[in-house]
Amino acid sequence: MSLTTSSATSIIGEPEVVEDGRSLDQQPAWLALKTAATSLHDLQAQDGSIPDGGDHERARALVATITAAIGALAPLFPHDEAYLAASVVDFDRWADGGFGVPDFLDSLVAFQPQQHRVDGLAHLVVFPMYTQNGSRNRFVEAVLCEVIWPKLIADIEQTYTNGLFVSLRLIDFTPGYDTNSAVLFPETVAIREIPAFTWGAIFQDREAARFRRVVGAAAEVTKLDVPEGTARLLADQHLAEETFVMWDLIHDRSHMRGDLPFDPFMIKQRMPYFLYSLEELRCDLTAFRACVTLGERTDAVGDRARLVQEAIIFDRIFRFAITGSRVRNYDGLGGQLLFAWLHQRGVLHWTDTQLAFDWNEVPAAVLALSDAIDRLYWESIDRPKVAHWLAAYDLVASVLTPHPASQWARGLPDEVLAGAPKGYTDAVLDDEFPLSMFFEALDKKMQGVIASTAGITGRDA
Repeated sequence: MSLTTSSATSIIGEPEVVEDGRSLDQQPAWLALKTAATSLHDLQAQDGSIPDGGDHERARALVATITAAIGALAPLFPHDEAYLAASVVDFDRWADGGFGVPDFLDSLVAFQPQQHRVDGLAHLVVFPMYTQNGSRNRFVEAVLCEVIWPKLIADIEQTYTNGLFVSLRLIDFTPGYDTNSAVLFPETVAIREIPAFTWGAIFQDREAARFRRVVGAAAEVTKLDVPEGTARLLADQHLAEETFVMWDLIHDRSHMRGDLPFDPFMIKQRMPYFLYSLEELRCDLTAFRACVTLGERTDAVGDRARLVQEAIIFDRIFRFAITGSRVRNYDGLGGQLLFAWLHQRGVLHWTDTQLAFDWNEVPAAVLALSDAIDRLYWESIDRPKVAHWLAAYDLVASVLTPHPASQWARGLPDEVLAGAPKGYTDAVLDDEFPLSMFFEALDKKMQGVIASTAGITGRDA
């Protein structure tokens, strides 16, 4: 049998119940797999290998437990039959080869979740991998999850096509995902060569749950009278999940659309971190723009699109801006930039220690920022790379105040300007654009709440 969730018989965010009456996360084989994978962490080096030969006997026993568990669980996931079979082969080869740096390319290539975007369909995912915004160790991690793909998302995907996008809900996981990580990307898996990646997955239940907790607390701290749509998001995990799926679907496709540099993801070269800030913000604002148009509809799609607009603003300014360290925090910088832009255009107000918005004027202000970034990208096509970097800095610095010690703000010396791009990047401070006084104060009051969202799922919200 396959595992799917019927909206008529199950609770959103709860693990699927299988035929023996136990939920998927309580299946003995899953519990054995989870325990064995977690135990391997104690033996693995950062690259995923197990260098101490004295640990190999223990490792073989743990791998045997994992492969036996995969075999026992595989009948529940017939859509992943080829992947799960390849996973067993990859684990056995790793053990037989003496537990060197793991190579799970064959099983990764066999895993094709984008081909099965069926609402409620469950997946078992086991790889040696690091988890973004989580651990940098390539340990064996295991995840139980299910697809979020309501009809309204399937409908808009016909227009905003993104065949690589997979939306997921967490059911259970090993410690690598008991973190801030909300994504499952193939490039995180330990493999011998880079294939043509065909999918990318995001756990929208985690995004929605942490949005609800953080924005709810921030609204209290700032005495914000949240709009009706946001109030609905704060009260309804299911609604929030669908909203984040729509946002992420359009955001993800935006990385490859528009007037772009040749390397739009900017992962093949070292760039000043504010370039990454602008790219991520550009994609969010592109999603905002699309949802302004979709929000004119009177159906469920239009409703979710209007909610996306509010979610982008509040997640960006309340969570992104003050989450993580200040070391080259490009998501944080994007949140700071959006807040300051709206404030300077008079549609966001901090008056009498209370935050307020002129909601009728907000869309135009947001789209103006989107236009400014799009213009920067369009002009970059005719510029040398470092000239584009300088222009990008000027855009950010026109809104946010740089650190007083910034070399970039004072003007880079001629030897840097005439030298290699590395000199430009090295001159960027870890915290080139420090938090404003508003965010410094908010940060002190919100860090406990933000810390509490590590490992959160929809069932915790």
